[in-house]
Amino acid sequence: MMTNKGEISQFIEKYYLHFNAASLVDAAKGYEQQLEQGSKMLVSLAGAMSTAEIGKIFAEIIRQDKVQIISCTGANLEEDVMNLVAHSHYERIPNYRDLTPEQEWGLLERGLNRVTDTCIPEEEAFRRLQEHIVELWKAAEAKGERYFPHEYMYQLLLSGVLEQYYEIDIKNSWMYAAAKANLPMVVPGWEDSTMGNIFASYVVKGELKASTMKSGIEYMTFLADWYTANSQNGIGFFQIGGGIAGDFPICVVPMLSQDLERRDTPFWSYFCQISDSTTSYGSYSGAVPNEKITWGKLDINTPKYIIESDATIVAPLIFAYLLNY
Repeated sequence: MMTNKGEISQFIEKYYLHFNAASLVDAAKGYEQQLEQGSKMLVSLAGAMSTAEIGKIFAEIIRQDKVQIISCTGANLEEDVMNLVAHSHYERIPNYRDLTPEQEWGLLERGLNRVTDTCIPEEEAFRRLQEHIVELWKAAEAKGERYFPHEYMYQLLLSGVLEQYYEIDIKNSWMYAAAKANLPMVVPGWEDSTMGNIFASYVVKGELKASTMKSGIEYMTFLADWYTANSQNGIGFFQIGGGIAGDFPICVVPMLSQDLERRDTPFWSYFCQISDSTTSYGSYSGAVPNEKITWGKLDINTPKYIIESDATIVAPLIFAYLLNY
């Protein structure tokens, strides 16, 4: 047992010995080994991890440079900031499984958008951000400038305009930590997020040009350049959940090696996925890591871990281990 580890880490080393529990410990140790050998790490965030307040621990992972690039959904990008400015207006509904359609409609009428057991307030969260970020979009367009979705969010956070609304300790916002570090990020499929929908509405009304927002293809070309420049000692892939947040960035390796024919492109040097998806016909999120070998994403010898469990339980424990808690 590592003597420099805290009580949480020692607990999981002592009691998490088999099955998914053992995979959790193995994956955490593998992640730690990657960093110790000078490899970089990509973390992908799917699902509603920001609404699950992963920022309470993930922000410290960012501050301690234990992640070097993030891939996340548009929902995770915005929902961390929404929680920052509207936390007291959120409502938790523990009995969400028992709600009738009529009760769900009642939440809609109250301006509450439900994510499992947590309701995000429409006015205090979505519209509060909209008021300020639209100004950034329009200012950029007026100057002929274009930015990625996360860059506008970084500008918003660093401008200080949201400080009047803060309802949680700023150290618990992973997006603020990422903005302060100017952490590289890709946000594939941003268009299907609330802010993406709002941006599209301004394009439909003729008040903004679609080109003011950099595209997913530009995210991929940025990632190709970043991967090439940072893969000398390997880059690991730590995937929370499934979906586009993981599917998009992992493809950069076969794109470089096969489509650009850069045959010396290294494979991802580590792979871990936390997912409750199981293997089924055509299920990519539930596919075992070995399937990725056939697509030229992982090597035969790449350390591979899959933890079939709830990411809201598993991810904080792995991050706690990395932080020696």
